[in-house]
Amino acid sequence: MPVADDTVVHVVGAGLAGSEAAWQLAERRGISVVLHEMRPNLMTQAHVTSNFAELVCSNSFRSSDVNSAVGLMHEELRRMGSLIMACADISRVPAGGALAVDRELFSGKVTDCIVNHPMIHISYEEVNKIPDDWRHVIIATGPLTSESLATCIQEMTGKEHLSFFDAISPVIFADSLNYSTVWMQSRYDKGDTEEDRKAYINCPLTEVEYNNFIDALLSARVKEFHEWENTACFEGCLPIEVMASRGRDTLRYGPMKPVGLRNPHANGQRPYAVVQLRMENKLGNLYNMVGFQTKMLYSEQERVFRMIPGLEEASFSRLGGIHRNTFIDSPALLEDDFTLASRPGVRFAGQITGVEGYIESTAIGLLVAHFTADSILGIPSSHPDACTATGSLLRHVTVLNHSGKNFQPMNVNFGLFPELDLTVHGRKGKKDRGIMYSNRALERIVSFPYTL
Repeated sequence: MPVADDTVVHVVGAGLAGSEAAWQLAERRGISVVLHEMRPNLMTQAHVTSNFAELVCSNSFRSSDVNSAVGLMHEELRRMGSLIMACADISRVPAGGALAVDRELFSGKVTDCIVNHPMIHISYEEVNKIPDDWRHVIIATGPLTSESLATCIQEMTGKEHLSFFDAISPVIFADSLNYSTVWMQSRYDKGDTEEDRKAYINCPLTEVEYNNFIDALLSARVKEFHEWENTACFEGCLPIEVMASRGRDTLRYGPMKPVGLRNPHANGQRPYAVVQLRMENKLGNLYNMVGFQTKMLYSEQERVFRMIPGLEEASFSRLGGIHRNTFIDSPALLEDDFTLASRPGVRFAGQITGVEGYIESTAIGLLVAHFTADSILGIPSSHPDACTATGSLLRHVTVLNHSGKNFQPMNVNFGLFPELDLTVHGRKGKKDRGIMYSNRALERIVSFPYTL
C-alpha cells in the first residue's frame, strides 16, 4: 500500500478509538487505512497482550440502562454501526445492570475484524513523529502515548501536554474465595435474568472489620513517583487509598456502599460495608475488585486485601497498578472536527482528547473517522445533535465548548447535555429526567447521517 497516497488515512494507535476509527473508515466509507500499533515490539506499562482494543483497567463499559447517559451512548453507537459495541455485545458476561465483557474474547474479536479487513494494513512499528507526507492522520494513542510521540505532539501543539495517573483494580481467582462468607447478588437485584441478578460476589464487613481495613489501607506503603510524575489522579478513577484518606466513611459511600444488598449468611441483614467482585471472563473463574484501583506496593495489596472477609486466601491473577495517562488541552487546540488547528489533516481521537472511559473513547474514534472521510471526499461534515450523548461529548472536548477554563477529562453525563425545557416537561424526579433526556436524544440521533 502506498503510505503517502493522499486518500490513505494513517491511524496511530490500535486501542478502542483507533480500532473503531480504522473500521469505520474502511468498512463504512471505503477508505484505505494504515493502522500503526507499536505493540508487541514496544509494550506499555499497562498492556499485557498484542491484541487491539485491549482493556487495561476494568472490563466494564458501565451502565447498560439506556436512560443513563453512558447507556444512552451505548445505544447511539449501536445505531451508528460501532465495531466496539458489536464485539462488546458478543463478549458480554453477567454484570447486573452493567455491560461487562470477557476482555480476552472482546479484544480478540476486535483484532480479528481489523487484521482481516482488506482495506486495513497493519504496521507494527512505533510512530515517533508524524511525517510531512501523511496527508490524513488520526492520533489515537490514548493515555499511554509513548514518550517520543508525546514530545512530537507537544511540538505540534505548542502547549505543554497535561497528564494524570490512571489506576487498575486487582483480579482474583474465583476458586480462592471463601464461599461460606461471600454471596452472589447484584445491587437491588438488578438484571433481567437470574444470572444477571447474581452477577456480583459480595464480601461483607462489620463496623470493626471496616475500620481495621481502613487503618491498614491508610498505613500501607505505596508506589513512589518521580518528581515529573507528581500530577493529580483523575477524580473518577481515584486509587482506593486516596479515597480513604478523604474521610473514614468515604468508601462506605463510594465503592464499598452496602445499599441494595442483603447478606444471606446474616439473616438477610445489610452489612456495614461491602466489597463487590465482578466477573472478569465468560469462564467465570476470574473476578475483579470493583472500584479498587490502587497504587499500593504488590506485597501491601496482598496483605491488606486479604483482611477483607472472604478474601483471606485470595489468589490474585493480577494485582492493581497505576500508570501515566496523557491528554491534550483539546478545546484550545482542536477544531470542531477534531483537526489540530496548527496542522490541518492531523486529528486526535479517543482518550488523548480528554474524554474518560471506554465508550467515550470509542464514540470520539467513530466521529473522527467520519469527519476524516468527509474531508477526503469533499463532503461537508455533519455533527450529532447537541442533545445526543455523542453530540454533547463532542462539544465538551472541542472549540464548540471552549470557555477558557482549566480543561479536565470527563465521562459522558447528563450535565453535558442542554437542559430540558421544564415548561414542557415539568420538574420531574431524577429517573424521569433520565428517561426524557434519553427519549429526546434517540429522537434526534436518527437525523445524524452516519446512523445506519
